[in-house]
Amino acid sequence: MSGMPSSADVPIRCDGHEASWPERLHGTSVEALYVHVPFCVRKCAYCDFSSWATPRDDALMERYLDALCAHLGDACDAGLLTQCWTAYVGGGTPSMLAPSDLGRLVRTMRAAAPHLRELTCEANPDSLTDEVLRTLVKSGVTRVSIGVQSLQDDELVALGRLHDARQAEERVAAAVACGLDVSVDLMCATPLQTDERWLDTLRRACALGVGHVSVYPLQIEEGTALGREVGDADPDWNDSEVQAHRMELAEELLTGKGYARYEVASYALPGKACAHNQAYWSGRPYLGLGTGASSMLTAEAYEALRGPWPRLPKRREDAARVRLTVTSPRDALACNHSLASLDAEVELLTANQAAAEDLMLSMRMARGADPGLLQHARQLLGEETLDDAVCWCQARGLAHWEDGRLVPTHEGWLMGNELYGALWDLAEGTPITIETS
Repeated sequence: MSGMPSSADVPIRCDGHEASWPERLHGTSVEALYVHVPFCVRKCAYCDFSSWATPRDDALMERYLDALCAHLGDACDAGLLTQCWTAYVGGGTPSMLAPSDLGRLVRTMRAAAPHLRELTCEANPDSLTDEVLRTLVKSGVTRVSIGVQSLQDDELVALGRLHDARQAEERVAAAVACGLDVSVDLMCATPLQTDERWLDTLRRACALGVGHVSVYPLQIEEGTALGREVGDADPDWNDSEVQAHRMELAEELLTGKGYARYEVASYALPGKACAHNQAYWSGRPYLGLGTGASSMLTAEAYEALRGPWPRLPKRREDAARVRLTVTSPRDALACNHSLASLDAEVELLTANQAAAEDLMLSMRMARGADPGLLQHARQLLGEETLDDAVCWCQARGLAHWEDGRLVPTHEGWLMGNELYGALWDLAEGTPITIETS
């Protein structure tokens, strides 16, 4: 398939074992770790993430980092990180932390999860100084994901970004020169953008020597500065057809330069696909720490987590998978140097719901659903039920068979929500949600 990643890009657990789909519902260790840093210099106009504008000298940041490091210790002591091979520091803007604090966090992650093969840190150009880059390399980061968004100055102003195009290009080039694997995030269907300016941004980004490019349409979210500005209007520059066209332009340009689309919004040169991205979409359990961070855990891993976090609700016997989101705000989290006092929202999924979810998530990947997942889903959901859903997707041109895999088509890529919904609808009932507070 055009755009298929090489076999080297397919995630393999740190012990060299490729877990079968039934095995992914068991095991006490997660395979991926996410740590959330909720601080920003300024909130971008479009952002609805769990992040807040915070003065650089605010003591809350250091206290929050102290708590995160303690929570990593709790997870390590519970045996949750023995098979963890990929980690991600996200935000917010981790690169705005004091370099000493950022380095301490990364070293703590390395110590808690000693088998990490990939460790990514998010950064913004305005705070990715040479000192921060040296800290990232020295502390053990292997990959940096830089929020560029655009290389047009007026578009950056409209998005509320702090950097300009010159600074973005200079900082990306500096990260590449440090020997890090570098990814850039670019946004389309934004105010002032045209096809020509979008293509110019893409070309200039590729010229910087990055191995990975993520492209995604701007989503206008309620409650953001941009959402308030737009109100109930449906601006032409963000129309769904404009979004689809700009995504197609990006695919044509990037594949022409040797990047393969391996995930719905991500392109990589050979060997440069993000293992952490792939872990999320391939049924591998992961742990999220920090305010707003989410986890997907096996039943066994959830029981292990309840050791240091006894406030978590008891798992129902039919729950094969547990999704968990930390709901304690950043100031409360900073005051709790153990997981025991934190609040969370817990969602319990049956084995059937987990299988439907895995099918849905696999459609985010260019390689689609492999034969092992399809066989596992047939056993749980029923052969006729699954085949009817697949036929429905085929009839609408959303997916097709290729070498035993169910693979999203070009139309399925552009109309992902319709494809994802058809497969999630195979789940029986609704997951049970419980809050600790």
